[in-house]
Amino acid sequence: MQPDVDSARAAFAESTDFTVGLEEEFALLDPATLDLVPRFEELRDAAAADPVLAASIAGELISSEIEIRSGRGEDLASAIAAQRDRRRRLFTLAAERGVALGATATHPWADYREQRVIDTDHYHRVESELQYVAWRNNSFSLHVHVGIRDGDRAVAVCDRLRPVLPSLLAVSANSPFLDGRDSGLHSARTQIFTKSFPRCGIPEAFGDWDTFAAFIDFLSRTNSVVEYTQVWWSVRPHFSFGTVEVRICDCQSTAAESEALATLIVACVAQAARDYDNGRQVSVPPGRLIEENMWRALRYGLDGKLIDLDRAQERPAMAEIERLLEWTAPACAELGLDLALPELNGSQRQRRQIAAGTGMSEIYAACVAEARTTYGQIPIAETGRLR
Repeated sequence: MQPDVDSARAAFAESTDFTVGLEEEFALLDPATLDLVPRFEELRDAAAADPVLAASIAGELISSEIEIRSGRGEDLASAIAAQRDRRRRLFTLAAERGVALGATATHPWADYREQRVIDTDHYHRVESELQYVAWRNNSFSLHVHVGIRDGDRAVAVCDRLRPVLPSLLAVSANSPFLDGRDSGLHSARTQIFTKSFPRCGIPEAFGDWDTFAAFIDFLSRTNSVVEYTQVWWSVRPHFSFGTVEVRICDCQSTAAESEALATLIVACVAQAARDYDNGRQVSVPPGRLIEENMWRALRYGLDGKLIDLDRAQERPAMAEIERLLEWTAPACAELGLDLALPELNGSQRQRRQIAAGTGMSEIYAACVAEARTTYGQIPIAETGRLR
């Protein structure tokens, strides 16, 4: 279906500020070996007995992946409450069917050549067009939708978030392993997806809806895309929902981390909208400068340094995160958001285990156990098969 920019603009005109939708992607695993298993279709069919769950799960690129969606929440709290319910349903169903769920942004040792693309028109188009780029992308992420009224405001919010994206990536980094080895990165997912897919990563600053729409029309007229979901930017106005969708983040190993990250993203979107409403002028750095921070974020995460683009100076990544928290404090106060990030993110915890000599399979097993007990609220004692 060709992108319909007029319908999309109408969706934004009718949108409500700061509604929230959450999307979390999980790996489907054999509980004994923790290998990826292609069982999405089985879980999808089994979920038909639970109408709430059936309406909340979706397939992604490969059959060994599943996505759970909160649906629209009128605010963050209602979206999180809905997502908690849907996660419990999904983890319970998976356990009943003998499937474990993984919540790191890459699988540590799975061979991408052995994964099967699911049978949908969209993903057949993705595979046909991208070939190796699609096959190589076995990754898992968190997406957050935030409602924004008016198309021009939505584009302005996306523009404002461009230099923020590396900080959000650094906070979320949770994929040090890939292809059976330590990648040396904090977010290997970003390297195999964001750095490989076309129309991905940091978009240009468009300034207003008309300029943005003209580019989408160009992509459509030149047969570069046949549907808007082939625009994979790390932040984008979503045509169907009237939301700004933030797509930069690795999935999180625990529910608390996922919810904290979602809270930070909502705060960033809301603060960007308020800055626009108040006429606050901010610099619009070129993509080449933001890309320097993207590399630092995927390579070193919160253990490294990011560049203060206004001053052209390096700063510890955590100092940039503190500045992000200060910037979003007014939005947090206005929306009643309780923003508390964990002391260490997923990659930092895993890297400390690597440094201590813990093996990859043992680290991943611990991550899978964390997901089961926090997302699924299923005590680890109830599964004797996880290593």
